[in-house]
Amino acid sequence: MYLSSILPLVSLATLAFSSPTIHNNKLESRDVPYGAFAPSSSNGQWIPTSTPPPTHQSLGHAIVQNNCHFPIYIWSVASTVLPMRTILPNDQYRELFRENPDTGGIAVKISTNRNGLYTSAPQMIFAYNLSSSQEQGQRQDKVWYDLSDVFGDPFVGYTVTLRPAEPAICWKDGVPPAGSQVRVVDSSTDLVLSVCGDII
Repeated sequence: MYLSSILPLVSLATLAFSSPTIHNNKLESRDVPYGAFAPSSSNGQWIPTSTPPPTHQSLGHAIVQNNCHFPIYIWSVASTVLPMRTILPNDQYRELFRENPDTGGIAVKISTNRNGLYTSAPQMIFAYNLSSSQEQGQRQDKVWYDLSDVFGDPFVGYTVTLRPAEPAICWKDGVPPAGSQVRVVDSSTDLVLSVCGDII
């Protein structure tokens, strides 16, 4: 196995237990940009202030669809933690795929507890890592991604699906099965995590 294919797996595994610093920027947009920082120009364009924009073309999104009858709470975690987002029933969170060289990836942490990130409440971790490689002289941009739970299972008793995934990621009882949940897709793909059921 080549080192380039091992590194995304190692990075995803460590994201669930990372301890980043808190980032206090107020984020008004529903779509988190590359650097995840507030606009720094007068025309409202998102301009990252710490890392350059990735060279990937036509990036997809990490999307969390809340089909529950209760709100869920989301933190996007890399070397910093973005402000908590409350996602109401039948609403969704969208984050444009972004890079973080300090942590090797991004962890979208989800809890049913408002302070779950800081109280070790059960959390679902939707982790992803942008990766580039050369295959037959052509650049290939991929997203490695993973779904796991820590400190318990926040959606036990509810169906959880992550699409697209091959083989499928579908937890009918909200509890992760044994074995790896790591998958890879083209970086232009939207990944949709649905909790408490699925909307086709």
